[in-house]
Amino acid sequence: MTTDADEPRPRRRAPAGAAVLREDVTEAIRAAVFEELAAVGYARMSIEGIARRAGVGKTAVYRRWRSKLHLVLDVVSALAVQGLPAPDTGSLETDLRLLYEVTSRALRHPMASQIIPDLQAEAARNPEIDDALQKALREGQVGVASKILAAAEHRGEVRPGLAPDLALDLISGPLYWRSVVIRGPKPPKGYLAALARTTAAALRAL
Repeated sequence: MTTDADEPRPRRRAPAGAAVLREDVTEAIRAAVFEELAAVGYARMSIEGIARRAGVGKTAVYRRWRSKLHLVLDVVSALAVQGLPAPDTGSLETDLRLLYEVTSRALRHPMASQIIPDLQAEAARNPEIDDALQKALREGQVGVASKILAAAEHRGEVRPGLAPDLALDLISGPLYWRSVVIRGPKPPKGYLAALARTTAAALRAL
Protein backbone atom coordinates (compact mmCIF):
# COMPACT_ATOMS: atom_id res chain seq x y z
CA MET A 1 0.00 0.00 0.00
CA THR A 2 1.35 3.38 -0.91
CA THR A 3 0.50 6.77 0.49
CA ASP A 4 0.76 10.26 -0.95
CA ALA A 5 4.08 10.61 0.83
CA ASP A 6 5.43 7.57 -1.06
CA GLU A 7 4.55 8.95 -4.49
CA PRO A 8 7.35 10.76 -6.32
CA ARG A 9 6.76 14.46 -6.28
CA PRO A 10 6.56 16.18 -9.67
CA ARG A 11 9.64 18.24 -10.46
CA ARG A 12 8.96 21.93 -10.14
CA ARG A 13 9.33 23.69 -13.47
CA ALA A 14 11.79 26.53 -13.68
CA PRO A 15 10.16 29.94 -14.15
CA ALA A 16 10.03 31.21 -17.71
CA GLY A 17 11.13 34.58 -19.05
CA ALA A 18 13.73 36.93 -17.64
CA ALA A 19 14.16 34.84 -14.49
CA VAL A 20 16.04 32.15 -16.43
CA LEU A 21 18.22 34.30 -18.67
CA ARG A 22 21.55 32.53 -18.92
CA GLU A 23 24.51 34.63 -17.86
CA ASP A 24 26.86 32.95 -20.33
CA VAL A 25 24.56 33.96 -23.20
CA THR A 26 24.37 37.52 -21.85
CA GLU A 27 28.16 37.76 -21.70
CA ALA A 28 28.49 36.30 -25.20
CA ILE A 29 26.16 39.02 -26.49
CA ARG A 30 28.10 41.75 -24.69
CA ALA A 31 31.36 40.48 -26.19
CA ALA A 32 29.73 40.37 -29.61
CA VAL A 33 28.71 44.02 -29.26
CA PHE A 34 32.34 45.10 -28.87
CA GLU A 35 33.40 42.97 -31.82
CA GLU A 36 30.58 44.24 -34.01
CA LEU A 37 31.26 47.87 -33.08
CA ALA A 38 34.92 47.45 -33.97
CA ALA A 39 34.07 45.73 -37.25
CA VAL A 40 31.25 47.86 -38.67
CA GLY A 41 30.67 50.83 -36.34
CA TYR A 42 27.52 51.88 -34.53
CA ALA A 43 25.63 53.16 -37.57
CA ARG A 44 25.90 49.84 -39.43
CA MET A 45 25.61 47.62 -36.38
CA SER A 46 22.43 45.55 -36.18
CA ILE A 47 20.78 43.17 -33.75
CA GLU A 48 21.01 40.50 -36.45
CA GLY A 49 24.77 40.95 -36.73
CA ILE A 50 25.25 40.88 -32.97
CA ALA A 51 23.16 37.73 -32.62
CA ARG A 52 25.03 36.01 -35.44
CA ARG A 53 28.40 36.90 -33.93
CA ALA A 54 27.27 35.72 -30.47
CA GLY A 55 25.89 32.47 -31.88
CA VAL A 56 22.37 33.10 -30.60
CA GLY A 57 18.99 33.99 -32.09
CA LYS A 58 17.69 37.55 -32.27
CA THR A 59 15.11 36.68 -29.63
CA ALA A 60 17.89 36.10 -27.09
CA VAL A 61 19.09 39.67 -27.66
CA TYR A 62 15.63 41.25 -27.56
CA ARG A 63 14.78 39.42 -24.33
CA ARG A 64 17.59 41.40 -22.71
CA TRP A 65 17.60 44.73 -24.57
CA ARG A 66 14.82 46.29 -26.62
CA SER A 67 17.09 48.01 -29.17
CA LYS A 68 20.70 48.31 -30.25
CA LEU A 69 20.85 51.73 -28.59
CA HIS A 70 19.91 50.30 -25.18
CA LEU A 71 22.31 47.42 -25.70
CA VAL A 72 25.24 49.73 -26.47
CA LEU A 73 24.31 52.06 -23.61
CA ASP A 74 24.31 49.13 -21.20
CA VAL A 75 27.63 47.73 -22.41
CA VAL A 76 29.40 51.08 -22.49
CA SER A 77 28.04 52.11 -19.07
CA ALA A 78 29.36 48.85 -17.60
CA LEU A 79 32.89 50.04 -18.37
CA ALA A 80 32.54 52.77 -15.78
CA VAL A 81 31.75 50.19 -13.12
CA GLN A 82 34.70 47.96 -13.99
CA GLY A 83 37.31 50.70 -14.11
CA LEU A 84 41.04 50.08 -13.95
CA PRO A 85 43.04 48.63 -11.05
CA ALA A 86 44.56 51.36 -8.89
CA PRO A 87 48.34 50.84 -8.50
CA ASP A 88 49.87 51.18 -5.05
CA THR A 89 53.66 51.22 -5.33
CA GLY A 90 54.39 53.63 -2.50
CA SER A 91 55.28 56.50 -4.83
CA LEU A 92 53.10 58.96 -6.76
CA GLU A 93 55.39 58.92 -9.79
CA THR A 94 55.55 55.14 -10.08
CA ASP A 95 51.79 54.85 -9.46
CA LEU A 96 51.24 57.22 -12.38
CA ARG A 97 53.69 55.35 -14.58
CA LEU A 98 51.92 52.03 -14.01
CA LEU A 99 48.55 53.69 -14.66
CA TYR A 100 49.86 55.14 -17.93
CA GLU A 101 51.31 51.82 -19.04
CA VAL A 102 48.02 49.96 -18.45
CA THR A 103 45.89 52.74 -19.99
CA SER A 104 48.17 53.12 -23.01
CA ARG A 105 47.99 49.40 -23.78
CA ALA A 106 44.20 49.42 -23.40
CA LEU A 107 43.75 52.42 -25.69
CA ARG A 108 46.07 50.94 -28.33
CA HIS A 109 44.09 47.69 -28.43
CA PRO A 110 42.66 47.35 -31.96
CA MET A 111 39.12 47.04 -30.62
CA ALA A 112 39.32 50.11 -28.40
CA SER A 113 41.06 52.17 -31.07
CA GLN A 114 38.14 51.52 -33.41
CA ILE A 115 35.25 51.70 -30.95
CA ILE A 116 36.06 54.87 -29.00
CA PRO A 117 36.43 57.24 -32.00
CA ASP A 118 33.30 55.77 -33.60
CA LEU A 119 31.23 56.23 -30.45
CA GLN A 120 32.61 59.75 -29.98
CA ALA A 121 31.39 60.64 -33.47
CA GLU A 122 28.00 59.07 -32.72
CA ALA A 123 27.86 60.88 -29.37
CA ALA A 124 27.83 64.22 -31.19
CA ARG A 125 24.45 63.20 -32.66
CA ASN A 126 23.01 61.18 -29.75
CA PRO A 127 22.88 62.69 -26.23
CA GLU A 128 22.23 59.29 -24.62
CA ILE A 129 25.37 57.79 -26.13
CA ASP A 130 27.27 60.95 -25.20
CA ASP A 131 26.23 60.63 -21.55
CA ALA A 132 27.09 56.92 -21.43
CA LEU A 133 30.46 57.40 -23.12
CA GLN A 134 31.46 60.29 -20.88
CA LYS A 135 30.42 58.27 -17.84
CA ALA A 136 32.48 55.28 -18.94
CA LEU A 137 35.59 57.27 -19.82
CA ARG A 138 35.46 59.74 -16.96
CA GLU A 139 34.25 57.64 -14.03
CA GLY A 140 36.65 54.83 -14.86
CA GLN A 141 39.55 57.27 -14.60
CA VAL A 142 38.13 59.20 -11.64
CA GLY A 143 37.99 56.08 -9.51
CA VAL A 144 41.64 55.25 -10.14
CA ALA A 145 42.94 58.81 -9.99
CA SER A 146 41.18 59.51 -6.70
CA LYS A 147 42.82 56.46 -5.10
CA ILE A 148 46.26 57.46 -6.41
CA LEU A 149 45.81 61.00 -5.09
CA ALA A 150 44.47 59.78 -1.73
CA ALA A 151 47.52 57.57 -1.30
CA ALA A 152 49.86 60.40 -2.32
CA GLU A 153 48.14 62.75 0.13
CA HIS A 154 48.49 60.16 2.91
CA ARG A 155 52.23 59.93 2.18
CA GLY A 156 52.54 63.72 2.16
CA GLU A 157 53.50 63.91 -1.53
CA VAL A 158 50.68 66.34 -2.40
CA ARG A 159 48.83 68.88 -0.32
CA PRO A 160 45.42 67.95 1.10
CA GLY A 161 42.32 68.98 -0.79
CA LEU A 162 43.55 69.18 -4.37
CA ALA A 163 40.87 70.29 -6.83
CA PRO A 164 39.66 66.92 -8.18
CA ASP A 165 38.75 68.11 -11.69
CA LEU A 166 42.08 69.86 -12.21
CA ALA A 167 44.01 66.89 -10.84
CA LEU A 168 42.10 64.48 -13.10
CA ASP A 169 42.77 66.66 -16.15
CA LEU A 170 46.47 66.68 -15.34
CA ILE A 171 46.59 62.91 -14.84
CA SER A 172 44.43 61.73 -17.73
CA GLY A 173 44.45 64.57 -20.25
CA PRO A 174 47.81 64.14 -22.01
CA LEU A 175 47.51 60.40 -22.66
CA TYR A 176 43.92 60.63 -23.89
CA TRP A 177 44.87 63.52 -26.13
CA ARG A 178 47.65 61.49 -27.71
CA SER A 179 45.84 58.15 -27.91
CA VAL A 180 42.19 59.06 -28.54
CA VAL A 181 42.03 62.58 -29.98
CA ILE A 182 44.97 62.73 -32.39
CA ARG A 183 45.41 58.92 -32.40
CA GLY A 184 49.17 59.19 -32.37
CA PRO A 185 51.56 56.25 -32.75
CA LYS A 186 52.79 54.10 -29.89
CA PRO A 187 54.59 56.34 -27.39
CA PRO A 188 58.38 56.24 -27.86
CA LYS A 189 60.63 54.66 -25.28
CA GLY A 190 60.76 56.75 -22.14
CA TYR A 191 57.66 58.80 -22.98
CA LEU A 192 55.38 57.30 -20.30
CA ALA A 193 58.09 57.59 -17.64
CA ALA A 194 58.64 61.25 -18.56
CA LEU A 195 54.88 61.87 -18.55
CA ALA A 196 54.56 60.32 -15.08
CA ARG A 197 57.50 62.37 -13.78
CA THR A 198 56.13 65.62 -15.22
CA THR A 199 52.56 64.96 -14.01
CA ALA A 200 53.76 64.10 -10.51
CA ALA A 201 55.73 67.35 -10.38
CA ALA A 202 52.68 69.32 -11.54
CA LEU A 203 50.47 67.71 -8.89
CA ARG A 204 53.01 68.50 -6.18
CA ALA A 205 53.05 72.13 -7.32
CA LEU A 206 49.28 72.61 -7.03
